[in-house]
Amino acid sequence: MKSGITRRWITGSLLITILVLVLAEGLFLYTFSQSYYGGVRQTMLRRFSSITGQLQAYTGETDRETARTRSMALRRMVEQFTDKEKYEFMLLDGMGGVLASSSGTTAEGILSSDDFNAALQTADGAGAAVYRTASGERVMAVCILLPYDAEDVAALRLITSLTLVDAQLNTIFSVSALVVLAVLLASVFSGFYFVRSIVTPLGQIETIAAAIAEGERKVRLPVTGKKGDEVDRLRVTINRMAEGLAETETIKNEFISSVSHELRTPLTSIKGWVETIAAIDDPQDENYRKGLQIISRETDRLYNMVEELLDFSRLQSGRVQLDCTPLDLVAELTDAVLFFEARIHAEGLTLAYEEPMETIPVFADPNRLRQVFINVLDNAIKYSAVGGRITIKVWAGKYKAFVEVLDQGRGIPPEDLENVKNKFFKGRNAVRGSGIGLALVEEIMTGFDGTVDLKSTLGRGTVVTLGLPLYHPPK
Repeated sequence: MKSGITRRWITGSLLITILVLVLAEGLFLYTFSQSYYGGVRQTMLRRFSSITGQLQAYTGETDRETARTRSMALRRMVEQFTDKEKYEFMLLDGMGGVLASSSGTTAEGILSSDDFNAALQTADGAGAAVYRTASGERVMAVCILLPYDAEDVAALRLITSLTLVDAQLNTIFSVSALVVLAVLLASVFSGFYFVRSIVTPLGQIETIAAAIAEGERKVRLPVTGKKGDEVDRLRVTINRMAEGLAETETIKNEFISSVSHELRTPLTSIKGWVETIAAIDDPQDENYRKGLQIISRETDRLYNMVEELLDFSRLQSGRVQLDCTPLDLVAELTDAVLFFEARIHAEGLTLAYEEPMETIPVFADPNRLRQVFINVLDNAIKYSAVGGRITIKVWAGKYKAFVEVLDQGRGIPPEDLENVKNKFFKGRNAVRGSGIGLALVEEIMTGFDGTVDLKSTLGRGTVVTLGLPLYHPPK
């Protein structure tokens, strides 16, 4: 993971940063050098403007005398040139040859015809060239064609050394390179710090997640508590997942233990009575008949428990499709109440249920809805003491229909109330059963877009309220 994220950062963000910095540095250097060289060139062109302006004032009786006067004036300017330390001033003939130079020499070794040729080809008659002299010095030569006749003088040339300019440019280039290097180093260090701040905790998360996957449920990730930290939120999520898995593991183990006990009890009873019946030869014997009744009842109990487990498994895996249809909630509830009425009285309990006269239309699977009523009523009976009352109510609200089952049983402890609808959970006051009855009810009601609400007071009883959307026929 480290090499993967780091490699992607290097090949992505860092390379783009380097490319942008190199392009910016190149553009800066080119622009700055052109600006410096352009400034030198403009300075020399201004000197030429001053010289040509003075030539306009020279006149003679004839054009030839005027040309001679201008030629002589130019030669005096070359001889009396005051900026010899900065410039070499030259007069050129029509072929670009040197007629006179401010240094008094032919200036061999520092000449190039590029500026003169450029001046011949431009509209304004001005040309420039940058080159190295025979001694290796970089110079700039600027040449203009004379706009006036001055006998054999056809052009003027100024040559200046670029040593100082190049030195200044080199200083600027060095400083800019250091700035680019500093920016690059800052980008690299900040990038590595950022990548490390992600890679290190991700590596830690990977290790802990692998440990959790291998069955270590007690490992946890350290949480910094920083607000807005996505990695920290991921740590919290992983920890919650681990806690959930640990809790599920505990509930599963408790469920296996509970179901094993629940299965062992009827199986032991069945096995004992089978052995007892086998020893009795008379089918008319009271113990023979009692044993058959107990075997039948315990077998039904085992069958219902297994069916409940299978139904829950099918619903959670989506293998059972709800066959919903419009039906009367009052009729379905009344059938379930009639089914339990004899048992309620046999357990020494009182039933309070008044069947409404009007129908309440809902859209549900009748078999699964009956299963919901059976589970809820069965719990109400199991958790009620002799002499208690089970009250059942049904009514229609504005948008939903409600069924309320109220018992006067032992109630649910407050610490267990929020967990009783979880699969495999069995609270401290739980009696025999698989521990998935209410979880199955929750799954079915969710499939109906319904709700299951629980309210309970320890020692006084529990109220289960089922809510289903009312059915409105399409118009």
